Amino acid sequence: MNRTYLSALLVAVSATSAFAQTDERLAEISTFFVSADVISGPEVVECTLSGGAQTECFSITVSGNPLDYTPGPWCPTNISQGPEAGGIWLENGEVHDVDGDFIANLAEFYGDTNWQLFDETTGDVRYTGTLEACEAAARPDVAEEYQNYCVQCLPEYISDDTTLTYVIPLEPIAADNAGETGRTGSGVAYNGVRLDGPAPVDAILSAYTIAAFDDCGGHINPHVGYHYHAVTDCLEDSPVATDDGGKGAQIGIAMDGYAIFPHLMADGSHPTGLDQCNGRVGDDGVYYYHAGAAGSNAILGCMTAQAGCTLNNPDGICDASARPQRP
Repeated sequence: MNRTYLSALLVAVSATSAFAQTDERLAEISTFFVSADVISGPEVVECTLSGGAQTECFSITVSGNPLDYTPGPWCPTNISQGPEAGGIWLENGEVHDVDGDFIANLAEFYGDTNWQLFDETTGDVRYTGTLEACEAAARPDVAEEYQNYCVQCLPEYISDDTTLTYVIPLEPIAADNAGETGRTGSGVAYNGVRLDGPAPVDAILSAYTIAAFDDCGGHINPHVGYHYHAVTDCLEDSPVATDDGGKGAQIGIAMDGYAIFPHLMADGSHPTGLDQCNGRVGDDGVYYYHAGAAGSNAILGCMTAQAGCTLNNPDGICDASARPQRP
C-alpha cells in the first residue's frame, strides 16, 4: 500500500474518531442539562482559557431560571414571622435561618448596636421591595438610604431576555497555579443556575445589610439573574445523573471542565483527601470537585485547571485571559 495513502487514511480515521468523541461529549452535556432552561447549545467553539491556552470549549446559553421550583423567599416582613417567611444567611461556616428572631437580634449576633433592620414599634422589617431599591442596595457600594435593610431582589425584576452563556473547556487543561472563582464563577449546575464565587460578605455587612439567600442558597442580581452562593440539598436530586462510585450524583460542571459533586458522599460521610480547591483524584484517575459546605460561602475553594468564560452576550468570544471577565 502506498505510504502517502496510508498516512492520509490514518489521519482521516483519527479525525473521524475525534469528531465522534466530540459528538459523544456534546450529547452527554446536553443530557446533563436536560432540566435547564436552555436557549441554545451546547456547541463546540474556539476559546482562550484563563491561563492563555487556546482550545475547544462547549458553549451553552441558559436563562438561569430553575424550572423545578420558584426561587425565594428571602426576607421576612415582620419580626414575628418564622423561618418559612425568609431564607438563610451564612456566617462562620454556619447556616442561619433569616426569620424574624434573626432580624430582631442582629445587634447581639454581630455585637454592634448599629444593627436595626426593623421598626421597633410595629416590628415591620425594612426590605427592598422595588427594582430601584434592589439595584441601589444589591451592590458593593450600598446606597446610604438602604443601609440597615434586608436586601432582596425578586424574580420579576429579571428581564425576560436575560441569559448567561457558559464557555467551558471540553477537556480540562492544567493551570500553573490554582485560580480564584470570584472572577469567572465556580461553574453551572445541572438546572442551568450559575454556581457563583464567594458573596462579598464584608461589603454587605459593612453597610448593615443582610443580602439573604433562599433555602437553596440562591439570590438574584437583576443583571445576572438567579445564582447560587451555596449548595444545599436542593441540588441533591439530579434528574439525570446517578450515584458515581459513592460520590453521589453530579450536580454541576466547573468553569475549568471538571465535574462537581455534593458536599457529602452518597452515604452521608465527608469526603477525604480533598485539596485546597475541594477536589481530588478518584479511584478511576479522574479529578473532580466536591461542593463546599453550605455555610462556607465557597462552592469551590479555587480551580485547579484553566477556566473558561461566563458571558452576557451569547455571540461573545471567550478570552478568559483578559480582564475583566466577570459579568
